[in-house]
Amino acid sequence: MAFSGKYELESQENYEKFLETIGLLNAKTDHKVVTEVVQDGNNFIWTQTIPNWTWSNKFTVGQECELTTMTGSKFETLVTMEGGKISLQFPQYQFTAELIEDKLVMNCVTPGEKGVTFKRVSKRI
Repeated sequence: MAFSGKYELESQENYEKFLETIGLLNAKTDHKVVTEVVQDGNNFIWTQTIPNWTWSNKFTVGQECELTTMTGSKFETLVTMEGGKISLQFPQYQFTAELIEDKLVMNCVTPGEKGVTFKRVSKRI
């Protein structure tokens, strides 16, 4: 499937500002994030790993799903895909992900006039 694979952080923009905006002031920002995506049709398992921490969500495109935030809080949201781009609303930001030339590009956008756009580009490994 298109998204299935392992991806290693290549570059990111505004990560520290994004973490500050969502209240994760003490999160480490100097590590290599590995994202693993398992896709079976519209069903996904999306896992991000750094040393000593793993965060994983299972979801189905087109359905309301219970997901977990980076801090462990659970919430429900509709996961959509349009034009090859996955989109979902986390409690504090809008998340999108797409493949561009075999790179996984993720954007997290916080709302409001002083909103922050965090962009992460990961290469397939």
